[in-house]
Amino acid sequence: MFQSKIAGIGKYLPANVVTNNDLLQYMDTSDEWIHERTGIKERRYAHRTEETTTTMGVEAAKIAIERAGLTTQDIDFIVFATLSPDYYFPGCGVLLQRALHMKEIGALDVRNQCSGFVYALSVADQFIKTGMYKNILVVGAEKHSFGLDFSTRGRNVSVIFGDGAGAVVLQRTTDEKQGILSTHLHSDGESAEILAMYNPGTHANHWKAEQYADFDEAVIGQMFFSHKMLDKAQVFPNMDGPAVFKKAIVKFPEVILESLNANGLQTTDLKLLIPHQANLRIAQFVQQKLQLKDEQVYNNIQQYGNTTAASVPIALCEAWEKGKINKGDLVCLAAFGSGFTWASALLRW
Repeated sequence: MFQSKIAGIGKYLPANVVTNNDLLQYMDTSDEWIHERTGIKERRYAHRTEETTTTMGVEAAKIAIERAGLTTQDIDFIVFATLSPDYYFPGCGVLLQRALHMKEIGALDVRNQCSGFVYALSVADQFIKTGMYKNILVVGAEKHSFGLDFSTRGRNVSVIFGDGAGAVVLQRTTDEKQGILSTHLHSDGESAEILAMYNPGTHANHWKAEQYADFDEAVIGQMFFSHKMLDKAQVFPNMDGPAVFKKAIVKFPEVILESLNANGLQTTDLKLLIPHQANLRIAQFVQQKLQLKDEQVYNNIQQYGNTTAASVPIALCEAWEKGKINKGDLVCLAAFGSGFTWASALLRW
């Protein structure tokens, strides 16, 4: 079997910086309120009409491909992770393939929200290890800003998210001491609805949530989208923050330790942990529980907010660009999010 390594990495962040204070014009909040709860000071928002999830993914991909010493014609397969695609269908993978004028290669879209990039990386790793493909482009990109509730009603969710993209080229290698050592994927759908975007969707009130109590089932059962959904703010992301926090601080450390134990390693062996940038308070809790030093954990949610599927590759790329990751270093990627899903990947740079 082959090993798979990250041969090139890139990121893209929109130019538009939105601070906590900028949000005051839309909602009743404050810089102190947001920072205390999330650690976030600012985030990036894509241009409303000129940038999409795909176009941002394309920019990150170009950098990753160039840094890998390849051209777009060398890519064998695409795995694109996002929860905010350009269209309900088709997915962003084929749009990226078209934009980069690639060969008629396969394109797979992954819908695992915050865990999306780590899941996508795991899928690509299996394709490389079995010898099916040689160079796989793995992208995580999000454009949240177009679909958030910018009112006091929606502030608990809307202040958290930002836009951006990250990408890696996963490449075949025969060096057993380099590359992805293992990946670990989990899910628990028991509480799926406490972090979800219900509409538009095909559930037709199948899930009897309180917010649907006054809906006419005979009508809603035939509707994909309605004015009532808009009026009741049912077209925006919904999150029970405390419940998500409680689950995350348990599963995050578990899946990190799982990756280390599977390879006979300890937290002291880690050069860098790159957690999904969900909430700085979660990352700090995980760091304390695992007794990691400050220099062993990389966070950038302060500047970019939560970019879900894009957060891990953006942080990984930024850490590498700053010289915090060098050849031979042990790096752990970990994520937890909607579903619930959680995952980790342990790699030797």
